[in-house]
Amino acid sequence: MSKFVLDFEKPIVEIERRIAELRDFSIEEDLEIQNEIEKLQTKAKKLRRDIFSKLTRWQRVQLARHPNRPYTLDYIQKFITDFVELHGDRGFRDDPALVAGIGKLDGLPVAIIGHQKARDTKEKLRRNFAMPSPEGYRKALRVMKMAARFDRPVICLLDTPGAYPGIGAEERGQAEAIARNLFEMSHLPVPIVVVVIGEGASGGALGIGVGDRVYMMENTWYSVISPEGCAAILYRDASNAPQAAESMKVIANDLLELQVIDKIIPEPVGGAHCNHDEAAAILKQELVETLQELMTIPKDQLIADRIDKFGKMGFWQE
Repeated sequence: MSKFVLDFEKPIVEIERRIAELRDFSIEEDLEIQNEIEKLQTKAKKLRRDIFSKLTRWQRVQLARHPNRPYTLDYIQKFITDFVELHGDRGFRDDPALVAGIGKLDGLPVAIIGHQKARDTKEKLRRNFAMPSPEGYRKALRVMKMAARFDRPVICLLDTPGAYPGIGAEERGQAEAIARNLFEMSHLPVPIVVVVIGEGASGGALGIGVGDRVYMMENTWYSVISPEGCAAILYRDASNAPQAAESMKVIANDLLELQVIDKIIPEPVGGAHCNHDEAAAILKQELVETLQELMTIPKDQLIADRIDKFGKMGFWQE
C-alpha cells in the first residue's frame, strides 16, 4: 500500500521517520537508545491527538477520501465470515461499483451491501470510481429482497462520490432506480443499518442509505453535493471547496446535530487509514450491538419507526 500523506499529517510522519531511523541506527551500531525512541513516540502520539482534535471540515473531507482508508471489501474481509458475493441485477449486467452479498457477522446471517473504491488505476476503472449505475442499485435491491425473504438483517456501507452521471446510466433509469430503492428500503421488513465509511455523496449514497440506524464514521462526510460541486455553483470556482465545506456542514458532528444520523463511530487516532484492524474491530462491535437491539423490535414497529425517522428530517421549531 502506497504511503499517501496529507499536508496536516506531515509533522507526524516526520517524527515517525526519525523514530524509524533511530531504530535502524541502534541495530546497526548496537546502541541502547530506547529512551530517546520512547520520547519521540510520546511526542508523536501527543502531536497526533492535538492535530486530529482540531481538524477543519475540509480536512475531514480529505481524510474521508484518503486512498489508504479501508473500503467495503476490506471491512468484509475483516469481520464477515462465509461471505458469498452475489452478482448482477437480472436485467442488464453486474455493476462492480457496488458490492452485494451474504455472510455472517459474529455468527448472525446478514446481507451486506456497499460501494467499492479501488487503489490502482485498472481497478478504479473497473469499479468506475465507486459510482454505481442503475444496475448496481437494482442488484442491491435484489439482495435486500432476498435478505427479507430469509429474515436476514441488512448492512449498508456508504462510500461514493455520487451515482454515475453518464448518458447510458440516465437512459437506463438512474433516477428511477435510486427512487425505487428509497421506497423499497423504507418498507423492508428486516433491520437495516447504514454506515458512512468514507464519502456519502448525493443520491449515489442515499440509494442504499435508508435504514433504522444511520451512522457515520468519525472522519467521513455526507451531503447532497460535494464541496467542490457546491463551490463551482455558488462561487464559480471549485477551489473554494474548503469554504463551501464549512458552510455546508458536511461532517459527522454536523449531521448528528441536525439529527440526520444517529451516532458517530470513532476511528483509531489518526484516522481509519492508520489502523485497518482497529477500525474494523470498532465498526464490528457497533454493528453487532445495533443488530442485537434491532432484532428484538417487531417488524411492523420497525417499519413504522423507520418511516417516522426519515419523515421528521428537515423540520425545526424555533
